[in-house]
Amino acid sequence: MSVPVQIVPEELLSRFDVPGPRYTSFPTADRFVEAFTTDDYVQALTQRRTGLAAHSRPLSLYVHIPFCESLCYYCACNKIITKHHEKAASYLRYLSREVDLHTQYIGQGQTISQLHLGGGSPTFLRDDELRELMAMLRRNFTLAPGGEYSIEIDPRTVDAARLDTLAELGFNRLSFGVQDFDPAVQKAVHRVQPAEQVFALIDAARKRGFDSINIDLIYGLPRQTPESFARTLEQVNQLRPDRIALYAYAHLPERFKPQRRIDAQTLPNAAAKVAMLSRSLVSFLSAGYVYVGMDHFALPDDALAIAKRQGRLHRNFQGYSTQPDCDMIGLGVSSIGRVGATYSQNAKTLEEYCDLIDQGRLPVVRGLALSRDDLVRRAVIMSLMCQGQVLFESIDLAYLVDCRNYFTRELEDLQSLVEQGLVTVDDTGIQVTAQGWFFVRAVAMVFDRYLQTDRTRARFSKII
Repeated sequence: MSVPVQIVPEELLSRFDVPGPRYTSFPTADRFVEAFTTDDYVQALTQRRTGLAAHSRPLSLYVHIPFCESLCYYCACNKIITKHHEKAASYLRYLSREVDLHTQYIGQGQTISQLHLGGGSPTFLRDDELRELMAMLRRNFTLAPGGEYSIEIDPRTVDAARLDTLAELGFNRLSFGVQDFDPAVQKAVHRVQPAEQVFALIDAARKRGFDSINIDLIYGLPRQTPESFARTLEQVNQLRPDRIALYAYAHLPERFKPQRRIDAQTLPNAAAKVAMLSRSLVSFLSAGYVYVGMDHFALPDDALAIAKRQGRLHRNFQGYSTQPDCDMIGLGVSSIGRVGATYSQNAKTLEEYCDLIDQGRLPVVRGLALSRDDLVRRAVIMSLMCQGQVLFESIDLAYLVDCRNYFTRELEDLQSLVEQGLVTVDDTGIQVTAQGWFFVRAVAMVFDRYLQTDRTRARFSKII
């Protein structure tokens, strides 16, 4: 029996073609301040170990590996381009020392339910270096059975034998950076990787029994057209990964130096980008994927799709997750963490990161201690982003507020979205409609008080 596909009108997609936060946190990382110091972070870690709720929250780890052998022109990540692999050995030593600094405050053996290696290219590390890293983490933390242990993969740096190593080390989720299969687009962004190579790798990964395989795609890249991207969509549907992350390219060469190598004249216009998004939605939904939200699709039997159906979705700095709302420790250059009611970020340059660790200090250089208002708004925004609804009574009881009065202005601002059929509002709460789920970020933005006082949104990606 065919499943009806939710068609989103291109006119509606165009109307919401405006920048906005991705809400992997609230407040968003651009609100972090240098007034938040290492001492503040240490206090949060100490409270996690000794406070009333000690050990009650699950713990997640993010490890940033900044190295890449070659530069992708679209990239906005924190990375170091080098072919000198000896730099990785030194970096691993500093990561180990950073972990030691953490265990001084939280103790050894805390249980980890989620681990993610990002970058850069984590697969820049050789097999022996990956073994060293995982052994170090296992010495200091307890990796829970059944947890999510994922790694980002550059297909140009991995073969079937390396997949064996990743499985042996306990990784059960892989994310392949594909972006686009079109050779002209790959050449324009300096990331040439034949489709046959990716197909062979994913086939090999399936044979090795990884729990979930994700593919990252980007639309809006140079030399992309709706027709060329449609061919990529067909190839992705042939691959049938468990998850797909579809991102809009944000061309911000004034902020991200690599993007200056892209000829702006070759970028698709706004109408073409909307057409690509529209075709993507139709293509993936017709192929049986569930739209999880915020650019993410999953097969119906994938844990992410199941979590959405059961109302158990969560969101953290890696995007949507099936793991319970948890503290996250970020390790490595530029990593972001969340402990209790605080966010923190490490030094963004390798030199400063190493210098702080050499001083015997955790390398945190900025962050934020959330106010009561931040916590209330975070609860509302994450409820919208993950469950597509806000139940006033739940927020009222959890934070001792009266939502109807607390958010008087925001509820008035929601009326335009009500009129467009994206949300419904009644005395019990807010409900995002099936159509509105494609624009849930726009709904969440209504409750972002920082945006209401700062209308400069160019630093964000588009909300569709």
